[in-house]
Order: sequence, then structure tokens, then C-alpha cells
Amino acid sequence: MIIVMKNNICEDDLKRVSKIVIEKGLEVSVVKGDEQSIIGIIGDTTKIDPRLIEVDEAVDHVMRVSEPYKLANRAFHPDDTIIEVGNIKIGGDNLVLIAGPCSVESEEQVIEVAKAVKASGANILRGGAFKPRTSPYSFQGMGSNALDLLVAAKKATGLPICTELMDADYLDEFNEKVDIIQIGARNMQNYSLLKRVGQGTKKPILLKRGLSATYEEWLMAAEYIMANGNPNVILCERGIRTFETYTRNTLDLQAIPVLKRLTHLPIIVDPSHAGGKWWLVEPMAKASILAGADGLMIEVHNNPEAALCDGAQSLKPKKYDNLLKEIKELAKFTNKRIQE
Repeated sequence: MIIVMKNNICEDDLKRVSKIVIEKGLEVSVVKGDEQSIIGIIGDTTKIDPRLIEVDEAVDHVMRVSEPYKLANRAFHPDDTIIEVGNIKIGGDNLVLIAGPCSVESEEQVIEVAKAVKASGANILRGGAFKPRTSPYSFQGMGSNALDLLVAAKKATGLPICTELMDADYLDEFNEKVDIIQIGARNMQNYSLLKRVGQGTKKPILLKRGLSATYEEWLMAAEYIMANGNPNVILCERGIRTFETYTRNTLDLQAIPVLKRLTHLPIIVDPSHAGGKWWLVEPMAKASILAGADGLMIEVHNNPEAALCDGAQSLKPKKYDNLLKEIKELAKFTNKRIQE
């Protein structure tokens, strides 16, 4: 249920109306707009008679929300959420560019790639420290040692770090060393982990879509994080599993405009994991920008032929540089701003 307030009401009006709801044993989420504010009601709304609220002189109207996700719902928060990572903004009219190797393999490798992608225009460094692999015999990442190497790359370039958390036991270390905590596709419905990153950190959470997740399931996963105290969620479309086997996954570009309608959270696209082939990254990245994505996450490796993980879908630094030159031109048509 949502209480839409009249234009230009004061803080006392918000507190008074919120108190009516709280006294019924429910929670409120207040969103203040430039002119109009909204009070979202969270809990068993059958306890509330909308007519008793609508009689208040500061209330415009009360409406019910049919979707099960509330905090992630655009109806609760009409304006786009903008998440700040240092001086980088994600969401709104900002276009974020995240790039780096699938896996951290050495200090030399990750620093070389970090310097290259920064020179091209990337503003956040990605790199896998802990790797969820289908085969138990595949390279699983360097673990905590890789986090230290990512920190070294950050010191060398100034780029904030985005990497995947697989186990809540490492959350304290991630809080210390990482700027954006990624929850991978395989853990999108790991509700215990989602609760922990909701309760245990205010760092931005980059939530990848599950391999076969619907939009509602994806948003409900975001709701778990938000309902447990962390509102800083970034959605990442990385392709879903379909009947097609030629590509690694099928990139769902429709997710971008649909999610823009359903939620206020930023949505970025990972075209590397979607197709699984380096030559698909460029066209899918361009299509994502024109579809309205808030950013791109692209895998870049200085020697993909010898990569320990996902070399086939990684761009070489030169190709990434050429791609970003074209992305910067396309961004002009979407009113998105690439931050320096």
C-alpha cells in the first residue's frame, strides 16, 4: 500500500501520517520527491483502512500495490535510485563502465588490465577472486589473495573494485577491501546470503539475474537485500538459459525497459557472460545502451588465449578501447553521461 502525499507538504505532515501507520504495527518507507512525497507501507496492510488515512488534509490518495516486491517497486519510489561508489554514480542519467578480467591471475595481470581499461574510459574494475565453476576441477579463483591484488590494482589506478561474494564468512573482508559486492547468478536465490548482505553491509550489491529467473523472482531477490537493511542494489542482466545452445546464454534485452517500468533500481548488462563469445560482446553492448541500460560490465583480458577462466568471451584491451569509443557516441542518443 502506498500513501501519496499532496504537493509541497511539510515534514510534520509526513511524521503525522507515518505515525498512524506505525501505531498499527506496520513499517513505513518514506520517499521524498522534489514536489511530491510517498509513504510506502510494509507489512500486513489489511490492518489499515485507507479511508482513515485519506481524510488527512496532507494526503492526496492511497493505493494498493499488487506486486509482492515493495521496496524495489517503482510505485514506492518513482524517481530512479542513484547509487554512489566514491565519485562514481550509478543510475539516473549516468552510464557506468565496469571492466576487467574474469579471474584475477597475478598482480602483473590485474594491474596491467586495470590500467588499460581505465585509459579507455572504464570507471570500475571487475575481477573474480572466488569463482563458482560448474566443474569442481576448473580454476576456482585465488580467493583472499586475489582480493589483495585487486586492492593493489585500485591503488595503482584509483578504480573502485567489484568482485563476487560466494560465502558470507568472507563478508567482513569484503567490507574492508571491496567497493561493490557482486552476488552471482547461481546465488541469486541463496536467501541466507541475500539476508547477510542486507544486514551486514551498506556497500552496493550488484545482483546478477539467475539462469532461469523471472523478472519477479529477480526483484524478490533484490527485495530480500533491501528488506534486511541495504537499499543499495544494482541489477545485472547477464543472459538466461534457453533452448539455444550456440551461445552460452540468451541476452534478454527486453529486461531493460521492463525493469525500468517495474523498479527504480539501476540495471546494467553483462554481454560477456550472455553470449560467451568475444565477437558478440560489441553488438550486444551497443544494443544494451540503446535499450536504456545504466551501464556495462565487460570482461577484458590482456592474453585471453591463455586465460584461466572464460578467455573465449573476453576482449583484448585494444578491442575494448575501440568499443568504448563507439559506446561514447551511442550514449549521446540516450541522454546518458559517461563519468570521467
